[in-house]
Amino acid sequence: MGVRRRRLVADASLVVARRPARFGAQEDDASVSSPRTSRIPAAHERSVPPNFVTEVIDADLASGRVERVVTRFPPEPNGYLHIGHAKAICLNYGLARDYGGRFNLRMDDTNPTTEDPEFVRSIQDDIAWLGLEWDELCYASDGFEELFALALRLVEAGHAYVDSQSEEAIRDGRGTLTEPGTPSPYRDRSVEENLDLFRRMRAGEFPDGAHVLRAKIDMASPVIVLRDPVLYRIKHAHHYRSGDAWPIYPLYDFAHPLTDALEGITHSLCTLEFDNNRAVYDWLVGHLFPEPRPRQYEFARLVLDHTVMSKRKLSALVKGGFVDGWDDPRMPTIAGLRRRGVPPEAVRTFATRVGVTKSLSRTSPALLDESVRDALNPVAPRVMAVLDPVPLELTGLPRHVDVVLAPRFPDDPASAVREVPISKRLVIERDDVALEPPEGFKRLAPGRAVRLRHAFVVRCDAVDVDASGRVERVHATVLPDSLGANPAGERVWSAIHWVDAEAGAEATFRLYDRLFDVPNPDAVGGTFTDHLASDSRLERQGLVEPSVLRDGPDTRYQFERLGYFWRDPRDGRDDTLVFARIVPLKDGWAKRRDAPTSAGGDGGLATPVAPAPSGASLDTTEVHPFAHLDAGARATAERLRDRHGVDPAAAAPIASSSELAALFADGVAAGAPATDLATWLANDVQRLTRAHGGVPAGLSGTLLARLLALVDDGRLTLRMARALLDEVAHSGEDPEALVAERGLSVQGDPAALAAWVERALAEHPAEVAAYRGGKRGLHGFFVGQVMRASQGRADPAAVQDAVREALERDEG
Repeated sequence: MGVRRRRLVADASLVVARRPARFGAQEDDASVSSPRTSRIPAAHERSVPPNFVTEVIDADLASGRVERVVTRFPPEPNGYLHIGHAKAICLNYGLARDYGGRFNLRMDDTNPTTEDPEFVRSIQDDIAWLGLEWDELCYASDGFEELFALALRLVEAGHAYVDSQSEEAIRDGRGTLTEPGTPSPYRDRSVEENLDLFRRMRAGEFPDGAHVLRAKIDMASPVIVLRDPVLYRIKHAHHYRSGDAWPIYPLYDFAHPLTDALEGITHSLCTLEFDNNRAVYDWLVGHLFPEPRPRQYEFARLVLDHTVMSKRKLSALVKGGFVDGWDDPRMPTIAGLRRRGVPPEAVRTFATRVGVTKSLSRTSPALLDESVRDALNPVAPRVMAVLDPVPLELTGLPRHVDVVLAPRFPDDPASAVREVPISKRLVIERDDVALEPPEGFKRLAPGRAVRLRHAFVVRCDAVDVDASGRVERVHATVLPDSLGANPAGERVWSAIHWVDAEAGAEATFRLYDRLFDVPNPDAVGGTFTDHLASDSRLERQGLVEPSVLRDGPDTRYQFERLGYFWRDPRDGRDDTLVFARIVPLKDGWAKRRDAPTSAGGDGGLATPVAPAPSGASLDTTEVHPFAHLDAGARATAERLRDRHGVDPAAAAPIASSSELAALFADGVAAGAPATDLATWLANDVQRLTRAHGGVPAGLSGTLLARLLALVDDGRLTLRMARALLDEVAHSGEDPEALVAERGLSVQGDPAALAAWVERALAEHPAEVAAYRGGKRGLHGFFVGQVMRASQGRADPAAVQDAVREALERDEG
């Protein structure tokens, strides 16, 4: 649909004989002959909550002043959009959609020296990213001919004149709030002379600054902007769109209202700083267009604490190297929010929650953070990551356990379960350990027990520290029968997160926070850059669950107890894992500055107790895994947990499926270890049932028990057993017969194992050097290479020891 141009009509003194040429898009003839009309939406149909603007529109439609609501967003393409613009975009778009109207995106590109096609593209990209669609894309510069024609008609009617004073003289002649302005000595030029001079200005005859075109209104008006405002100035400059065709350019106060009128805008929404400009707006459209004329309404702009949104100041931050470009995740630009990982629906929600008022007030960024959390919480899979790792050495870990199950979505744990590798060597957050715990510390300390999330309860036996008292290593014992249940008589202080030291993937974590350390950097002493927060970007090196390697790069996660993260789209999309924190789990920023610090002692905690100094607001609570189950399924899940010691993450999907529950009962009766069987059912078997629409006909609990027995006696590795599962499930054949038929067995030949290890090291010299340079997380990489080379037949425990021995043999 094209932009519909309105006919030019004025008061009695300005009668226009023609309709000006259209610009900006093709005319939609159907829309001209059969214009749609707007309607007042019902309360439940409104995306924009009722406010003073909706009251105006409701009244205009009810009275018949307008038939169809038309709004616009008119950015000047001289910079990148920020979240304040997002509020205006969402408002104008939302009103047009609520009332069944039209929404235009218009580039107010009348200043040739500041505008650039790069900004035009970025504006379109940003609005598209927000998920909003404009009905028309228009350019004010495409209407230069029409605007020039309108200016000529003002001159012909005696409402505009060419002033030949200098810019300084014009400014001095405006007067003050208490004194009227001084008329220009050129104010009474004849219409003929003004027309001649203005046309010669258009022809490029005069140099810059020689003349301007001014409206002839009232030099004694109490409204200073009505004291003959300048409408056109001479500027010999190349325009990115019109080239060198125009040596004169209209000023904003002239182009803006008249372009609104030409596009048929009904409600022109601006921020409060344009309040005074409305007088010129109304004067121009009142002299050149009939009713229904566009009307301007002003609302309070967004003022966000701990940042700045002036284009000039944002540009200074970029040019001064204070931030990493316009898309730095700390910037309030749409590009910065997008790179940070903020979902567009969160920005739209935030714009709605801020609301539309006439009163200027400041908004806390906590409101934006809350909108982000609300958008991500239902859709972000849960993963564990450790940002400041300290080794945790376990004793007493059951031999058969190499993974535990955890829900990807705690509100629906039956829908997706992830396998989390676990071994006797883990890493935990350094801040979760204290040799001498301060008051209020509820995490790991000597003699205390905590739960490893989704896994066992462990009791701290000892804490190794260096000469400065910094925690270096923790030793703990796994308490028996603690998977999914607290041991009798043992106080479990909290639940902490962890990652397997060898299976975990190495990653860089960037923790972004408030850009300025004061709410209003313009209201305190010094320049605004004096108040940049020193810790607005922190970088940590740690480990994350290897499951992230299988996810798409745009996946947004909740790192348990830490916050929401995603892979940086610039630096973290290749083999290098770089995660940016989108938002913390809790708004702990205000507390952080004032939080009491612990002495630290040998625990090295000379930092606020909460939130942690890593910038993570640590959550020691755990969502109940059975909360989503009905009463019957919950009772079954609790029985699996309490009677058989089944991990709650596995108990929930088994209890939710009668088929899985039947397989569990049959398998246990056939002698399968309950915990191992439950892990297989909740993960591998459930994956099969989803792929095939139910449990394959050949699978039984007895066959599963026999397959697990082959793993338990060391004849098959877990990987080999999983490879056989699909065939067993569909054929119903005995797993032992298949193993014998194919000659399958765990490869225990030391020579073969050594050859696989040496080949893996020889093929990856860079990774070997990195490991020996301190990147111990690469141990898991080499274990994976060897297991692939052996086609899963090598004994995993033997592989881990052989790889470690080979990597460390020549080290140093």
